Amino acid sequence: MARRVINKKRHLGLQQLSAFADTGRTFLGPVKSSKFIIDEESHESVVVSSTVRLLESLDLSSAVGQLLGEAVQAQHSAYRTGASTLLFLVGAWSRAVEECLHLGVPVSVIVSGMSEGLDSCIEEVASLHVPLHDVFDRIDGTQVFSELESLNASLCPFLQVPSDTGSIPKERDLQDAASQALTTSSLSGRPVKSAKPSGPQATVDADKNTSQTPRTLRNSLLADSCCRQSVVTHSRHCSREARAERTSKHGAAAPQPCRCSDLGELAVGLSHGDHGSMRLVEGAVRLQHQSTRVCQGSRTVPFTFDISRVFTRCLPGLPETFSCVCSGYVTVVSMFSAAVLEDLQNQPLRVVLIEGDLTERYRHLGFNKPANVQTVLGSMRKLHQDSSEELWANSVLQVLIKFNVNLVLVQGAVSEHIIGKCVHAKRLAIGSVSGRVMQAFAEASGAVQVSYITQVREDSVGSGVSMTSWRSRPLDVGDGISRMAILLKTEGINLVTVVLTGPVTAQMQTKEDRFWTCAYRLHYALKEQKVFLGGGAVEFLCLSHLQILREQPPKKGDRIRSGGLHNTSSGLASPLALYRPTVLKCLADGWHKYLSTVACNTANHSSEFEARTFIQHHLQNAIDSGSPSSYILNEYSKLNRGVFNSGISNKLEQIPGVYDLVTPKIEAWRRALGLVLLVLQTDSEIIAGPGRTQIKSQESEGFLFL
Repeated sequence: MARRVINKKRHLGLQQLSAFADTGRTFLGPVKSSKFIIDEESHESVVVSSTVRLLESLDLSSAVGQLLGEAVQAQHSAYRTGASTLLFLVGAWSRAVEECLHLGVPVSVIVSGMSEGLDSCIEEVASLHVPLHDVFDRIDGTQVFSELESLNASLCPFLQVPSDTGSIPKERDLQDAASQALTTSSLSGRPVKSAKPSGPQATVDADKNTSQTPRTLRNSLLADSCCRQSVVTHSRHCSREARAERTSKHGAAAPQPCRCSDLGELAVGLSHGDHGSMRLVEGAVRLQHQSTRVCQGSRTVPFTFDISRVFTRCLPGLPETFSCVCSGYVTVVSMFSAAVLEDLQNQPLRVVLIEGDLTERYRHLGFNKPANVQTVLGSMRKLHQDSSEELWANSVLQVLIKFNVNLVLVQGAVSEHIIGKCVHAKRLAIGSVSGRVMQAFAEASGAVQVSYITQVREDSVGSGVSMTSWRSRPLDVGDGISRMAILLKTEGINLVTVVLTGPVTAQMQTKEDRFWTCAYRLHYALKEQKVFLGGGAVEFLCLSHLQILREQPPKKGDRIRSGGLHNTSSGLASPLALYRPTVLKCLADGWHKYLSTVACNTANHSSEFEARTFIQHHLQNAIDSGSPSSYILNEYSKLNRGVFNSGISNKLEQIPGVYDLVTPKIEAWRRALGLVLLVLQTDSEIIAGPGRTQIKSQESEGFLFL
């Protein structure tokens, strides 16, 4: 962990949170930097590329560390995304709270002010919702990921234009940007090719780690249409008429409604720079949609992306270009078991599904061993075991022969003796199969899962399963043992396997994590049927909204009762009203640091000071416009219209935008602030005692300590 001086006279918990958060700042934004974690005792090292893996490698044995780990794990378990945002805001708001304490702001005021400020921001950012309309209705005719990825942006377009150029780019510049995007992929430097229709085994190129040049990235951002012109219908501070009047006064055109109805556009917008992983996710969605449509036939049932029917198979040692999406189940078997592949791959197979282990000693939980049995001689015991297992294996083989079973899928372990028996009899037994895979094969083949091989009957045997080799050559998955990858499938199976390959074994965990992050982004976006305008737009709106709240005069007599605000007849301003601007400024500083850090991580600014100055420039423009949300939407729509008026190829009907998830982002904010305020109040009780955390003044009686 990064070294940091801890001042024991101040709040230790808040300082520890800041120290932990500093270790993960390079994971923020679309351009992430990996870290080496070195064990001080064993001197062993591990490479991590995500917040979750980072915290797994750090010592979180302290009380604050455990609370932080639980908060991050809760966010990750629920959404698989937002952990980096949570960790960064924990650090930023911990420093903000320390600053408030240094300025003499009471703890109760900090808790109430920051909580209400965050709630106000959450209401305000609803104006940046982008609804998703029928993204699967035209899935066969929509643009695929590879046609759109080179035009994708990672940050707000107006947050990437140099601060000394406030005007809109010239039409010629936009033409050059669009032409360059059409002819060259911004990731790989190769011509963009249209993806072929998804078949039983749709192969998708793996991620290329070549980054965009600054000019290409900037031009593609200028061409971004993240919000296809949205209308603001909600504001806490002024009516529709007042907003229209201010918009007219400042000369801003009213944005048009915003929507997204293209799967390829949505996938690019949610990729956040990880185009290779999201390309595989989109391929999985298209295959799942195709198989679902085949099963439904003429019935019209709305399609939903079932992420529980998507699996990953990591195969290190192969080139990244071998990564692909397959309909069915890809697994690896030993070369000994693969010997039967030639005999089984050209015929329909009958399958049996075993829920437990396929071993001689596997019994149900209530099984009791015979009592009063004692083994006298060890050699006799081994002889008895060998003969018992041999008899059991022969009985298993007889069951398979009786019902003409070629394939046995087992959820648990499989006896090596049984595997050998099956191979010699031209049959295959595969263990450690996921329960969801078993369920998918049960639905598609008509098999019924059983707990023991003795329960197999004719009506429990499935049929129609096919077996092929995924790649003809043997694989070495990192343990020095050669294996063969095979593909099992049957007609209409709702199961997709994403094969992840790479030459470096140490990177496979990172590849798998990145894939699942993209998969869950798309899953939750489709589930909620809405996304945020992304690339920092939401955080920028929060920043400007808090600035407006700070400048509003406090209501006379505002006080706190039971955690809320209400008016009283008192002529004195409450402590919350007095300290409100300070608390809101500290809360806003968290998002200011967030935006500047993302800008620095993406190499758009050489220093954090330069990034903060640039953000402050746009912040002032947004506030002066009278409606920050309209300012954000108009900046996007201006850039979008510039592209459409430039006369470029009509193939660019829509240029993809940048999107963020709604609920996961908001929950990351809530968890971050909740953790900081919890540590603040705990520290305050430890330092001064519960009775000293209240404000000792005539005004303190109205505060409720949370």
